[in-house]
Order: sequence, then C-alpha cells, then structure tokens
Amino acid sequence: MFICNFKVDKKKLTKILILIFAIIALILLAISISKIFTEIKNNSEPQNTTVSDTIPSPDVAVLNENNYTDILKEVHENLNTYIGQKISFTGYVYRVADLKENEFILARDMIINSKNQTVVVGFLCKCENAQNYTNDSWVTITGNIEKGYYYGDIPIINITNIEEASIPTNPLVNPPSDTYVPTAVIY
Repeated sequence: MFICNFKVDKKKLTKILILIFAIIALILLAISISKIFTEIKNNSEPQNTTVSDTIPSPDVAVLNENNYTDILKEVHENLNTYIGQKISFTGYVYRVADLKENEFILARDMIINSKNQTVVVGFLCKCENAQNYTNDSWVTITGNIEKGYYYGDIPIINITNIEEASIPTNPLVNPPSDTYVPTAVIY
C-alpha cells in the first residue's frame, strides 16, 4: 500500500492562484487593447466607398439595378405611403394578354438562383402612346406612383416622360435585400 502525505502551505497556494489569475487578467487585457487599436486603425483608414456629390432629390426617385427590387417590393407592400411619389427608371417593355392598350409592365429580370435563372419583375405603367413601344424595347420613364387595380390594389406608374434607352451594362437585378431600410420618400 502506498500512502502519500503532503502538506499544503495555504499562503504559497494562495500566492500561486493569485499569480495565475493575474496572468490571465493581463492576457485578456492585452487582447482587448489589441482589438481596440485594430478597430481604431481600421476605422481611420480610408474606406473604399463611392461618394456622391449630389443630394438625392425627393422630387424624383431614381431606381437602378442596386435598389430596383428593394423599392419595387417596398412600394407594393406599402402603396399608400408612396402615392404621388415621382419615380424614374429604365427597363424593358413587357406585356401580358390582359393589359389595356395604354398599359405595359416596365420590367427587369431578377436573378433567383446561382444558375442565373431569372423572373420578370416590374411596375405596371400607363401612358397615352404605350402602343408605340414594342415588347422587349428598352425605355427610361419618369412618372407618378398611383393606386391602381390589377387582380388587387397595385402601384401603377402614370408616365409623364418616356424615352428610348439602350440596354444597361447590367440588365439583371438581384432579389430584395434584407438590409433595405424603407422611408416615406424613395431615394
């Protein structure tokens, strides 16, 4: 039989434990200070951002491939908020069989998966000379958002200006972003 008998000096054990805790605290403090200085350094370096010299005009909201589906979704979901808002964007003329002669959908193709499969998304538009624009022709429009009816309440753009346009460099748009923050005025 083996018996081990050792004495523990409480004063020495306390000093060792305090020393271990002090070392751990110093390591945690050093890591925290390092992270703080790294964050300060990252925030002080110039960021790769695009600065616009113009302030967005609440008079006419301009849609592009980056905000197209976010705004489309927001206007459809909260139509009453945006009635009367002027809007301008480029898309292609798309028609379905049951539209009126003075109506078309100003559309873009939205990517729905990694295989670049797309669906047509857009605003229903109306204008006097809608029949002058053929399917798949690209146009830039400016108009006012109104409440209309097409199998339920939907926004309709009452076109005040329409011009032929060329196909944009990136004709596709991405699905709506989860980070889009809507406001009462489209920017």
